[in-house]
Amino acid sequence: MKCLIILFTIFSLTSAAQDTNLLLKEAANLEKQLKEPEALDKYKQLAAIDANNITVLVKCAELNAAIGARQTDKNAKLGYYSIAQSFANQAVAAAPDNAEANYAVALVAGKMTEVETDNKKIVEYVRQTKVNVDKALAINPNYAKANYTLGKWHYEMINLSWVKKAAVKTLYGGLPKGDIDSAIIYMEKCRALDQYFVLNTLDLAKAYQYNHQPAKAIEVLNKLIRLPNRTADDAALKEEGKKMLTEMM
Repeated sequence: MKCLIILFTIFSLTSAAQDTNLLLKEAANLEKQLKEPEALDKYKQLAAIDANNITVLVKCAELNAAIGARQTDKNAKLGYYSIAQSFANQAVAAAPDNAEANYAVALVAGKMTEVETDNKKIVEYVRQTKVNVDKALAINPNYAKANYTLGKWHYEMINLSWVKKAAVKTLYGGLPKGDIDSAIIYMEKCRALDQYFVLNTLDLAKAYQYNHQPAKAIEVLNKLIRLPNRTADDAALKEEGKKMLTEMM
């Protein structure tokens, strides 16, 4: 009887592992096909099976954030971002010293600044983005997405409204200032680590344009428009790059 119980347990664990691997493959294939909502459903199933799988939790955060960004209704956008935040927080709670988990928290905090209206909360999200992306890069300096996130943070800090800058100073005595050279450095490092990251490439071109380096911006844009589409947003981002390139020529 004892042997049968052991065999049944082994069989159950093996079967569960096979199911998990199948779901992972299905989710990855759906992502490659740019079917993000369908991929997200698979990753949510996986998160329900294993609540401590950091890679799966981060995927759930990323895809909710990406789908949310495409929503035109603010409440719908906030709904996706809030779910993304829950997955990111779950990941960092399970693994506080994991680079992926800290990146996910930083990513979602940056998204929340788009929908939040309370200045105090906006400033907290700005601070949280910096704190968690710094931690992610301290753990893994060669994490491409984290390098992009920090580069984007620097770029956006330069363009903060005076109201938000005043709120930052009042609430925290000021945060590190955004620096265009730092934005470019981190985005260039991201590009070296992942040359097919379309969003990073577009924002890098914008940073060069802002920094009065049109030749560099044009060079980056010419590379951008030839990149393959790896996410559901890439085609639109490349069209934006084409328009930007036409206006600069």
